[in-house]
Amino acid sequence: MTQPTTPAPGDDSKGFWRNLILWALLALLLRWFVVEPRWIPSGSMLPTLQLQDRILVEKVRPRLARSRHGHLHRGDVVVFAPPEQLVAAGYDASAALIKRVVGLPGDQLEVRDGSLIRNGSPLVEPWMREAIDYDMAPITVPADQLWVMGDNRNASLDSHLWGSLPETNVLGTAVWRYWPLQRFGPIRIPDTSAGG
Repeated sequence: MTQPTTPAPGDDSKGFWRNLILWALLALLLRWFVVEPRWIPSGSMLPTLQLQDRILVEKVRPRLARSRHGHLHRGDVVVFAPPEQLVAAGYDASAALIKRVVGLPGDQLEVRDGSLIRNGSPLVEPWMREAIDYDMAPITVPADQLWVMGDNRNASLDSHLWGSLPETNVLGTAVWRYWPLQRFGPIRIPDTSAGG
């Protein structure tokens, strides 16, 4: 009959540290490749996202769309790295911005009479509190690019000022608000497929 072996002194602590390191690596991999917490630093997405909201950004769908030569959806709220136009103007290249996708490659867009018009039809955008107070000449979104605008159109540094966003700049899509607790829940993405 064999005697049970007693662990050598220090074996428990080695297992603890090994498990801790494995959990830390798993958490980092999830953050880099699957989901990442972010906070909202400006009012450009009011009223959908408030200043200081904490959100979760999923990173899988944009990569899948690119790998399948597809696109994200109109209405998606995306987090992205600043495009070259903003970096050249002095914007921090490591910053992350957040806007709503309003145009996909090939879409024709313009702003006229206080409304965004896509492919000839004015859009109904229920998240907007006021009419747009500027005009935007008609444009066609280039291949492999997106047109992104803040929900607070009159106070948003977005595509109407700096142009289209390369799809490769998209880091992820905003899917869940976890703070403040009274607004805890999914970030609703209204169907904006009508009008093109």
